Amino acid sequence: MPDGVEARPAMTTQSRQGFQETGMQVSVWKGVIGLAVAALCACTSAPPLPAWPVPPARGPAAAAPAVVAQASAPAAAAPAPSLSAQPAESPAVAARFPDPPVGYRTPAFEPGHAGFTSNAELRTLVHGLVRDGEGGANATTIRLLQVGSSQTGVPIEALQFSRAPVPLTSTGATARAPRPTVLLIGQQHGDEPAGAEALIVIAQELAGGKLAALLDRIDVVILPRANPDGAAADKRVTASGIDANRDHLLLRTPEAQAQAQLVREFSPIVVVDSHEFSVLGRYVEKFGAVQRFDALVQYAMTANLPPFVTKASEEWFRKPMLHALDAQRLSHEWYYTTSTDIADKKVSMGGVQPDTGRNVNGLRNAVSFLIETRGVGLGRAHLLRRVHTHVTAIASVLQSAAARADDLVKLRRFVDAEVASKACQGETIVEATTTPSEYNLLMLDPVTGADKTVNVAWESALELAAVKRRVRPCGYWLGADQADAALRMRALGVQVQRLDEAGALRGETYAETARETAARSDVRGSIADAGGIVLVKVDLVPALIDVQAGAFYVGLDQPLANLAIAAIEPDTQNAFFANRIVTDLKSQARVLLRPEIKMTPMP
Repeated sequence: MPDGVEARPAMTTQSRQGFQETGMQVSVWKGVIGLAVAALCACTSAPPLPAWPVPPARGPAAAAPAVVAQASAPAAAAPAPSLSAQPAESPAVAARFPDPPVGYRTPAFEPGHAGFTSNAELRTLVHGLVRDGEGGANATTIRLLQVGSSQTGVPIEALQFSRAPVPLTSTGATARAPRPTVLLIGQQHGDEPAGAEALIVIAQELAGGKLAALLDRIDVVILPRANPDGAAADKRVTASGIDANRDHLLLRTPEAQAQAQLVREFSPIVVVDSHEFSVLGRYVEKFGAVQRFDALVQYAMTANLPPFVTKASEEWFRKPMLHALDAQRLSHEWYYTTSTDIADKKVSMGGVQPDTGRNVNGLRNAVSFLIETRGVGLGRAHLLRRVHTHVTAIASVLQSAAARADDLVKLRRFVDAEVASKACQGETIVEATTTPSEYNLLMLDPVTGADKTVNVAWESALELAAVKRRVRPCGYWLGADQADAALRMRALGVQVQRLDEAGALRGETYAETARETAARSDVRGSIADAGGIVLVKVDLVPALIDVQAGAFYVGLDQPLANLAIAAIEPDTQNAFFANRIVTDLKSQARVLLRPEIKMTPMP
């Protein structure tokens, strides 16, 4: 199929109260028979798990939706300090977000603690939770996982919680566990501390609190602080100035590499990425309003996502999570953001590029969630409520994963096989974008704190418009001089083979027709990155490609085929070529017939 642009009608309005199936998804659901489908259709069959206690109504602010999760603590534990808003937030707005009646035992909530949990405090706490699973079949093993160091040398450490007979370890077997693994990630952005504080609470609850029994059904890996340098400096980015959460395809930072290592070794079926969003600032300047919601939630939304993973994300996880938040009277919305350009009044449902952890993990066929609380720019204001919101949402995800453990394993097997079976046939989307619509966004008056409805131009990610489609190849050839690209593909978990002999491959080469130098960008604006990118336009040229021994082949007959497509097709801003990882356009090509050349898998 020739390269080109496909025009699709844009939505004029989009309901956001629940998941809406596209025509493609409807046809897939009607045509597939299997255990995974049957499990997914039985959305209400799983037994409910114990809920967190519901807090009492607390005056006028109770009208704003909110949520609560009571942490296990000794009766003598000191109550959490009351956290007041900074002067930038009016008293009336602050009154909409009272502290919930809970107490959490993280260093940040110790009496007299003026900041957030430091890297040293976090390390002491994490090491203190480690233990061998002694004492019977239901004993919990908590293992320390050393997954790297930050750019200034701070250890990046995770914890694995398991009651499996032979749990996976970061230095042991890498075969998939017989039960699903849930990966929880906090504080990729250093100035968003509530996620890390919440994951300390979740770790404590898994170690011996309300969540411990879930380990009979699932394993959990927690990386509480993915960007320790940013946390120490109270900055969004890593020490090198790169946004770690835009680095999950390129893997330029040790922070993103550490997360990729966890995903490779534990193959999580569910991933949660905890963040915080800006409340004031550009929202006041653009809309004369401030952010209203306690939680903004979104799952993976990018091109080529398996529709069953999307359906499971909505039915098995997001809907129960919203019920849990409602029960705790915490407000929620789809995730959205707006650019830093004050003249740009569009509001977008997050990025749809395959570069964030949310979207890259979705292309790994995982249920992948972003959970954000209102926190950036507020200092310690409402910290208890922000942490509690994360705890409630994450606990719901863990409960849903445990209730659906068997179904999740079946779903992953089905989707992995389905993705691998599509090699050499049909089409793939090389690039997609959001669809424009309008929405009445509920916000708050910055002075009175009253609800304020703002009609906004809304870029919806619930249905994507394909910008560029191509025939799906059998795989990709990379020249022997592209070892860096091959190694990064392996770091992503993609299977790569090395050609043992010379030969010829039937396929298509890329003929460059235009190029420009640009900056990577997302819906917020330019991405904090290591440098500019090379954006090219290409034509596809049928060719018989002469290949030499030592070159590389990335087949699409594998579960991570869609991730390989995102990295290798050269004419998008996230491609390896655009980011100078593939150094020569002539050193990569699309392979249209399965190779008959002898090859050896890369370790």
